[in-house]
Amino acid sequence: MIDLRSDTVTKPSPEMREAMANAEVGDDVWGDDPTVNLLQDKCKELTGKPAALFVTSGCMGNQLAIKSHTNPAEEIIAEWDSHIVKYEIAGPSFISGVQVMPLKGTHGVMDAGEIEAHIRPDWYHYPKTSLVCIENTHNRAGGTVYPLNEIKNVSKVCRNNNLKLHLDGARIFNASVESGVSVKEYASQVDSITFCFSKGLGAPIGSILCGDEEFITRAHKYRKILGGGMRQAGIIAAGALYAIENNVARLMDDHKNAKHFAEEISKLPYVVIDMESVQTNIVIFNTTKDANRIREVLEGKGVVVTNDGKDKMRAVFHMDVSAEQTDQAIEIFKTLKA
Repeated sequence: MIDLRSDTVTKPSPEMREAMANAEVGDDVWGDDPTVNLLQDKCKELTGKPAALFVTSGCMGNQLAIKSHTNPAEEIIAEWDSHIVKYEIAGPSFISGVQVMPLKGTHGVMDAGEIEAHIRPDWYHYPKTSLVCIENTHNRAGGTVYPLNEIKNVSKVCRNNNLKLHLDGARIFNASVESGVSVKEYASQVDSITFCFSKGLGAPIGSILCGDEEFITRAHKYRKILGGGMRQAGIIAAGALYAIENNVARLMDDHKNAKHFAEEISKLPYVVIDMESVQTNIVIFNTTKDANRIREVLEGKGVVVTNDGKDKMRAVFHMDVSAEQTDQAIEIFKTLKA
């Protein structure tokens, strides 16, 4: 089975499992798990941020960031198709008591001028705008990279208007290897950043939230409220450490496979792809055929993809899909009748 549903389906390698089995552990709620502490120190170094907090998921990291940056009855700005808006179950309102002003971006990139135009004036009828959230790479836009100069523009708007800026960097290493911009350089433009270990990096669980000391102190307390305190968490932190030490550079292989796949299936008469959106490891495409039926037929032939409605589909490339399997998937797509 060639599983292209998501890069979250990756499984730990034997080497990663060995690192996890041999991990030195303590009680992280007490702050004395040495492997968790090592991971957090490593992520502080990677991002240039003073503090870091290991969390169970990117969703938890994002929601802790929103909670720690805002107060109830405020408003945050985020791209309308971002993970925070689409896939976190109204978390900003449920957990933080804030509402979202969603803005439409181009390939997931919000215009800094549009952001500034939607900052609320100081009037008693309006909520206070307190936070902007951006996503890099942008999942639903097709794994697109948020250009550094655009992040700088947004950062300037935030600084000039006394807003905080959070980066959902679930796939920030994909952005980094594709653009050549370091994670530290991206992080230097924002107040906080999350990134995931359990997607293309191949770890089984976990994300990190990085920011300044005061911010992480607040987030640490909120993590406890949400049930995110873990005891001998070094076992899973070891997988995350192995991932960032060994699995970053190879992400470019996933990008090559995704682009090759997109180029080949774009030649099929029933497939429409915006090739500008194919920048990293995600391929989103439209089809003139019933996407539900295509998904079912493909699965019967050994290729698993997802669909969003009747005409949009997604394929995600990762370490458990080789170049040879990519070619196999292309050939299976070609067997479908127009």
